[in-house]
Parts: sequence; C-alpha cells; structure tokens
Amino acid sequence: MSETDRQPTEDVRQPEPPLPEESGLTLEEYLTMQQAIGHPTRFRILRTLVANEELSAADLKAAVDVESHNFHYHLDELVDVGLVDKRQRRTADSQGFYTYYRPTAMGRGILEHGVEELMRREREFNDAYS
Repeated sequence: MSETDRQPTEDVRQPEPPLPEESGLTLEEYLTMQQAIGHPTRFRILRTLVANEELSAADLKAAVDVESHNFHYHLDELVDVGLVDKRQRRTADSQGFYTYYRPTAMGRGILEHGVEELMRREREFNDAYS
C-alpha cells in the first residue's frame, strides 16, 4: 500500500485553535511578525531597540551598521508588522526634526520569548540530544 492510498485514521488528534476567539490579532498577523524577525538585519534592529528603549533613525542605523537603503527597508518592515513604533518630533530643535523608533510590547515579547528564549535554552537542547 502506497503512502497516497492510506486512509486517515480517526485516532489523529487535532490541536486546539492557536488563538482565542476574541484575539486582537489574526494568526496571519502573528506569523507575519514571526517572519519579519526571522531576517538577520531586522533581528539586529529590534534587539538594538530593545537594548536602548528608543533611538533616532540615525543612531539606530549607525548601531546596526547597514547600508542606508537596506536599513530603511527593514526598519519599515518592522514598523508595518507592529514590532516597532515610529515617532516624529513635531517641533524642530537645534538639530532639526528627528524620527525616533522604539520596540512595541509585541516586538519586545517576540524577541525575548521567541528567538532569544531558544538561544538561551540551546545548552538544554544540546544536553538532551547529545
């Protein structure tokens, strides 16, 4: 009997829905956030913002050392999916107008309880599979 000839069994359990009915975000929105943080440049941008709370675009770009066109593309992606907030100064000071960026609660959460949690647990995983 080939794999395609098999009939599904009723013993296969289905997982519970991943989100409560009253969830503020859809599964697709959560997956889009996860996908966004999966890029190395966006990961570095978000980590840098979490470490500093808020930075101007110029300071953030200097800290992550990325080409200008790539930097703004990746930063905009993080803003678009809701992992980073963008704030523009309404009045100019001696240095002019600046745009500031800070991580959202979701951005902080996906970083600290997602990728970084897996990295912290690497030692446990290595012990379990060695």
